[in-house]
Amino acid sequence: MSNPLRDMEHPDVIFCIGTNMTECHPVAATRLKKAIAKGAKMIVADPREIHLAKLADLHLPIRVGSDVALLLAMAHVIAREGLIDREFMDARTADGEAFLAHVRDFTPEWASPICEIPAADIETAALWFGCGKPSAIYYTLGITEHICGVDNVQSLCNLALMTGNLGIEGGGINPMRGQNNIQGAGDCGAVPNNFPGFQPCDNPEFAAKFSEAYRTDIEAIRGITKVTALDLCGKEEGGIHAILIDGENTVVTDPDMNHCRHALQSLDHLVVIDLFLTETAQLADVVFPATGFAETDGVQTNTERRVQRLRAAVPAVGESKPDWWIVSQIAKRMGTPGFEFESAKEVFNELCSLSPIYAGLDWDRIENSEYQWPVPHKDHPGTPRLHEQEFKNGRGLFKIIGYRDPAEVIDREFPVWLTTGRRLQSYHSRTQTGRSEGIDYLLSEETLEVNPDDAKAWSLADGEFVKMASRRGEIQIKVRVTDCSPKGTVFASFSFASVPVNILTGSGYDPVTQTAELKVCPVRIAKI
Repeated sequence: MSNPLRDMEHPDVIFCIGTNMTECHPVAATRLKKAIAKGAKMIVADPREIHLAKLADLHLPIRVGSDVALLLAMAHVIAREGLIDREFMDARTADGEAFLAHVRDFTPEWASPICEIPAADIETAALWFGCGKPSAIYYTLGITEHICGVDNVQSLCNLALMTGNLGIEGGGINPMRGQNNIQGAGDCGAVPNNFPGFQPCDNPEFAAKFSEAYRTDIEAIRGITKVTALDLCGKEEGGIHAILIDGENTVVTDPDMNHCRHALQSLDHLVVIDLFLTETAQLADVVFPATGFAETDGVQTNTERRVQRLRAAVPAVGESKPDWWIVSQIAKRMGTPGFEFESAKEVFNELCSLSPIYAGLDWDRIENSEYQWPVPHKDHPGTPRLHEQEFKNGRGLFKIIGYRDPAEVIDREFPVWLTTGRRLQSYHSRTQTGRSEGIDYLLSEETLEVNPDDAKAWSLADGEFVKMASRRGEIQIKVRVTDCSPKGTVFASFSFASVPVNILTGSGYDPVTQTAELKVCPVRIAKI
């Protein structure tokens, strides 16, 4: 997030797009409710009438995958009505004039049939956002899990840049992280293109730096993504023959489940580190039991970049060990230097010595978890709000973005849009929440949300089972008739291994990040 969580209480206008915050981030969402109670207006762009949409002053039920069209049209209106922050653009951005010329063609009337919402509502959303002092953007995986996920994010950046809503209280661009420590994992280099601290892997200077630190030769090249890795599993030449999976139930959460399962089964050796014997762990040759958060000393970084200490509250169960210890022991037995860690403190302090955004921190300084990175030196107070004075790379860059359809669109064979997501009661793949009797009581099975008009047209009754198929496979699932999903679109979560929705998904990937298009999948539905 560019802004701290406390800033969620201070926008004049709130723009939520691709985020089901009241279900997926219910604690953070209470701050938005406080802002609304104080008079803030909220715009929610989401195909479904989720609870967040019911709280909104304006709900834009856009067709799945049409976000860029909406954002281009909003930018058009803001520019046309002179709502841009010219002082901010001149002083702190680049390529703004080319962008303003680009959006002249993208009217609300152009976007309306693509988004399947009235042009007047697009106009209203743009006017509200452009007039907001300040206006804040919040988004989640509903923006990124598309073949145009990068385009979506850059389009949101364009809106914030043209209105000067960066570096100010109550504004900003704020991606809400989907799991605890997702931010921290990225900070530590758990992405294929960056070393720890977001230092690019293909930069020879950084490759040399980490070669020296890790006492091994590291090439100055970008790593491969998980998508590429799964495609290479088991191939004779240039293939991957062993994989270590730590804390991820890949079989349930990844798209195109059949392909994923086949890839993992084709390996010579699969190692899984996890708390439970997940569906992925059941395929492994070796499973190492990891400790849970309450059994572990460590560090996590949350969605607002706050670096937080974890302290073991209870003893570890059985032979379970912390993840850092397991990985270090594997590395040492493989003869890899640099893994002589004796504590989580040593691991974190090494990160601080190598990452500029953590350079001012150490294990003792984060005792009370009050610092938000970047913290570049020991006397620095931390950075709750990014971009207040300047952008790291000098100027904020406008991007010229065009609209494109999803990888697959509905047709006569697959005439229904399926979109996927999460539910309040179940966390991710239910590895943990699925073992709670109380949560199982609240949500014991997965259902397919079907609009009442569609249910009538398809002769479906609430509670009946249907067969749902895409170009990759088919599943059986129980119907829940509800107004939440719009006509022509159905929704299900991927949480239940017994209803493996991700057999169906995986029609395409963003060309830059290779993030799967989990939010758009044409399907056909047949009554059983």
